Amino acid sequence: MKAGARKFGAADRRLLPEGRMAGPMPWVIAIMMFLTVLAAAAGLGLGSAAGNLTAGMASRLTVQVMAANPDRREAEAAAALAAAERLPGVARVHRLTQDEMQKLLEPWLGGGALDADLPIPAMIDVDLAPGGGDRVDTVRGAIAAAAPSARVDSNATWLAPLGRLIAALRWLAVALVLLMIGATAATVVLAARAALDTHRATIEVLHLMGATDLQVARLFQRRIALDALFGGLVGLAAAALVLVLLGSRAAALGSDLLGSVALPPLAWVLLIALPLLGVLLAMLVARTTILRALGRML
Repeated sequence: MKAGARKFGAADRRLLPEGRMAGPMPWVIAIMMFLTVLAAAAGLGLGSAAGNLTAGMASRLTVQVMAANPDRREAEAAAALAAAERLPGVARVHRLTQDEMQKLLEPWLGGGALDADLPIPAMIDVDLAPGGGDRVDTVRGAIAAAAPSARVDSNATWLAPLGRLIAALRWLAVALVLLMIGATAATVVLAARAALDTHRATIEVLHLMGATDLQVARLFQRRIALDALFGGLVGLAAAALVLVLLGSRAAALGSDLLGSVALPPLAWVLLIALPLLGVLLAMLVARTTILRALGRML
């Protein structure tokens, strides 16, 4: 564009201050990256939880033998257990023991629930083989024939509302990530325009020295990239600390549902890559903004 254009080295780049960490832009980007990483982690964690729930519980059936007479209840429970074990497509059948029933009922009925004269149903867990979701009706019919008082509940039925909630929360996390990306881009645009206004006289001198618009844009782009890298790493470090603390708290609760929200290794790789993607976004936005502004200045 300019005659006699030349390349600018380190001495020339000092014409524009680079990476001034005391300025507001790195810290604004750090806040944006902190929120972006948390939102992305929430979406990835919910996706992992949905997959674990689907794989681990959607193919499970719970059989309750409801007969009030203890002898009849025991006979029907044994018949239902035998009928389920004979069915094809059933991977595992397990009748809950007295100790397991006691632990299950203790939060609601107290420690002596099984010792009291209460008609406690016999409970049997039935795990279907992978892809056995279409065999639910077959299992239900076989158990009903063997134990008329038995009730068969599919975990997928009560998991469906939870699955819809998780899906809605995942979309909310995606929307928040996109919102943070847009806010970061807007921050870079404002920072680039402010830098151009601050160094307008310097830019005119650079043009007189033979610098092209692209060379001037690269100087600003380098400075903004350094600020974005610093802010992105700070935001990632803060978000990682929060995620580790929350993960340790969730693990201490011993909840299978909360434990399934843990981030897999691939999710951590994606989260670590977010600051690098933020730098690329900042460079692209800064380059486009500055080149357009320089075109209007001349």
